[in-house]
Amino acid sequence: MAHVIHRLDVGGMENGLVNLINRMPADTYRHAIICMTDYTDFSQRLRRDDVTLYSLHKREGKDIGVHLRLHRLLRKLQPDIVHTRNLATLEAQLTAMLSGVRARVHGEHGWNVGDLDGSSGKNRRLRRLVRPLVGQYIALSQQQIGYLNQAVGVTPAQLNHVCNGVDTDCFRPRRAGEFQPLPDDFASADSLIIGSVMRMQAVKAPLDLLAAFGQLRQRLPEQFARLRLVMVGDGPLLETVAQQVREAGLADQVWLPGARDDIPALMRAMDLFVLPSLAEGICNTVLEAMASGLPVIATHVGGNPDLVTPGETGSLVPAGEVDVLAETLAAYLNDTARRAYEGRTARAHAEEQFSLAAMVQGYMAVYAKVLARQRG
Repeated sequence: MAHVIHRLDVGGMENGLVNLINRMPADTYRHAIICMTDYTDFSQRLRRDDVTLYSLHKREGKDIGVHLRLHRLLRKLQPDIVHTRNLATLEAQLTAMLSGVRARVHGEHGWNVGDLDGSSGKNRRLRRLVRPLVGQYIALSQQQIGYLNQAVGVTPAQLNHVCNGVDTDCFRPRRAGEFQPLPDDFASADSLIIGSVMRMQAVKAPLDLLAAFGQLRQRLPEQFARLRLVMVGDGPLLETVAQQVREAGLADQVWLPGARDDIPALMRAMDLFVLPSLAEGICNTVLEAMASGLPVIATHVGGNPDLVTPGETGSLVPAGEVDVLAETLAAYLNDTARRAYEGRTARAHAEEQFSLAAMVQGYMAVYAKVLARQRG
């Protein structure tokens, strides 16, 4: 099986791919990951030694040569299935067909950064053009299922909803006295930790979260001194966020550690998780926060409503509305019982509805379906 992705690096889709390969029965498929650009040390999270990695070094913009290289590689590998993911690799469906691969799957994990709701006419035309080449689609959110059916014309028989899974052994609630990997003197025993894990880019709206945290100074003047904000992740906006932290006089209360490899431990140090994104597919960090026993405040976009049940596991707020986000934060910080209840419920939902085993079974069912259709 050949998985075609843009780049293997830190990210939700990439994490889902690694989890899938690590958890699939070893006697079912051999795997090759074909990166249209390149891969990073993130590939070391693969725990199987029978997975091969390839980099095609695609140039920025149009690069016809990369499809020639992909064609030669697929002819050499002769995979039974090619699985492309997201808009950036959709054109590889044509290359796979011309290479003789008859069983083809395409996954939609999230929206393109330049097209946050799928309304771009150019992108919609590309999806419609490629649609006859795809045997089965996998969409992570109900929103994407509806979009593919109504806007692209994918038939219900070709549509499959498979949600991401989360490792509930790795991501779990903190235990009494457990080590918290926070900087010395950053937080005390009575601090309340608001946390987020994201790539620092515009679509994730890190500046909205920082602005909402800043508003708490006026909304909760008596509590504000003990509030802390942890924003984990790297990206093009990291320095901008750091500069605004300094300008707002919040350097003692906001920690920006950049990219980290101890996310489970960091989540166990949090009391409340916030995802302020302007667009999402199914967000792995929301699932990880739920499994960690955290109530989640997320924006009402993409697949977030598939995960967060208001009043049960967290709250949904309008994207881009900082005042509403700040008001919602204030309500949680004033209600210890609510945080505890929604955190327990979030953990239970993660265990019951979003297991890695269920995710693997969902993907394998789609692969079996596309192979059966090809053989038929």
